[in-house]
Amino acid sequence: MSPAPGRPRSPRRRDRHGRGMRGPLAPSHVPIAKSRSERFDDLVLDAVDRLKPRWGRQLASVEFAVEEVPPAADLGDGPGLLSGDPIPFGRTEPADGRHPAVVIVYRRPLEARAGDRDQLGAMVHDTVVEQVAGLLGLSPDSVDPGYGGDHD
Repeated sequence: MSPAPGRPRSPRRRDRHGRGMRGPLAPSHVPIAKSRSERFDDLVLDAVDRLKPRWGRQLASVEFAVEEVPPAADLGDGPGLLSGDPIPFGRTEPADGRHPAVVIVYRRPLEARAGDRDQLGAMVHDTVVEQVAGLLGLSPDSVDPGYGGDHD
């Protein structure tokens, strides 16, 4: 329904279906306002921050990234997956002359395996530790003594 000719239009107070204002459900600074992928990114950053006091110099030039799923080339054939080959949770790309080393964590496989947010956080941490250990040529236990906590 449009206003009468010559009358100014009042600001719309409800959406066109009468259900109320559309907009964010929570303020942007509240954790619930973050998307699932933003919360996952925060878990990866937290895991990296836990390693920095001990390994900050070695990790200074390492980039950390999150991808949704591993590339198809890393998965192999479908029947191979049934034989027990696990879906990777992450990978590393070593540094070359032009690019720094990169640690990549895969979001969807970790989320699918985790039972809850605490378990997801522990699994993300262990994945970051495993990838950093591989990059540095060390065992995960030597990178972080808390590696492999009870989250299986």
